[in-house]
Amino acid sequence: MVALYVVSSEEAVGKTAICAGLGKHFLDEGKKVGFFKPIISDKRPEAGNDRDAVFMKQILALSGPADSLCPLIGEGGTLSNNKIKETYARVSQGKDVVIVEGTCGKSPDDTQSKASYLIAEALNARVIIVEGYANQSPITKFIDTYKGFGENLLGLVLNKVPGSQLMRVCEEITSSFSESELSILGVLPEDRFLLSLTIGELAHYVQGEIINNAEKSAELVENFMVEAMYVDSGLEYFGRKPDKAVVVRDNRPDAQLAALETPTKCLIISGTNPPIYSVRYRAEDKGVPIILTESDPDSIIQAIENALAKGRFSQEKKLPKLSEIMEQHLGFHPIYKGLGLSS
Repeated sequence: MVALYVVSSEEAVGKTAICAGLGKHFLDEGKKVGFFKPIISDKRPEAGNDRDAVFMKQILALSGPADSLCPLIGEGGTLSNNKIKETYARVSQGKDVVIVEGTCGKSPDDTQSKASYLIAEALNARVIIVEGYANQSPITKFIDTYKGFGENLLGLVLNKVPGSQLMRVCEEITSSFSESELSILGVLPEDRFLLSLTIGELAHYVQGEIINNAEKSAELVENFMVEAMYVDSGLEYFGRKPDKAVVVRDNRPDAQLAALETPTKCLIISGTNPPIYSVRYRAEDKGVPIILTESDPDSIIQAIENALAKGRFSQEKKLPKLSEIMEQHLGFHPIYKGLGLSS
């Protein structure tokens, strides 16, 4: 049994998605896969409150409560090597590989960095760093922190790179470091489908209520459009994007009806007035949920943008697409070799 420690220095870089993709790959290869997300805090998390652990338990078909996958291992700034090993032993029995999710700091001297080094050492884990793409040379920002893992470090995965820049970024990042300095395991392109939100999540983020077809709250929305003072017909305007959520004011039933005549996943109506009968009837007839919110359109768009920027990977429907991307752009051979696993 071997531990694979997946860490990042910043939030919302796709770390849980990478864990899920790795887990799915190992399962498909016939491996017995576990998951472990140790919590270092002065406050014990509420039972079943870690959504990442709940999601990983589901996709890896793990037995036992999700709480057992994310135990509290450090309190009051203290972290015990024995406590790490003890809690890890409970989830690693009978497994070929255990994916460990964690966070490292932004410098080697950070408390979080020291804790992550200790976890890697205690578990003799191989470490993969996940960073999100940014224009400001992301791979150089925390290189000293990465080096703190020493020989346990397998390499780095750069995630969410715009497709139009993928080739350039691949060339730049692979030429920036020698293999001995930092191994680049993969450069993964950004994909709109992986950034999509469910209709239920949209309702939550825009502080709205689904007033019909609530059974479709788990469906994914890939595109977003806002009502416009269009010169051309509403049908032509709204027909430009499929599988979309349309943000429209409550005093524009013409725009609401036009959106419903195109491939629309849901309507987000801004205002206090419910939709008129013809809009409600057409939405019911076409099975399109309506989210009613008192927020103004600008606030709705801002809320959606914030949600997309901080989105969590928690929908099993996204796994096939994620697996396809990782199979094409991630170097599984060096990962298997580093873990000492047969492929």
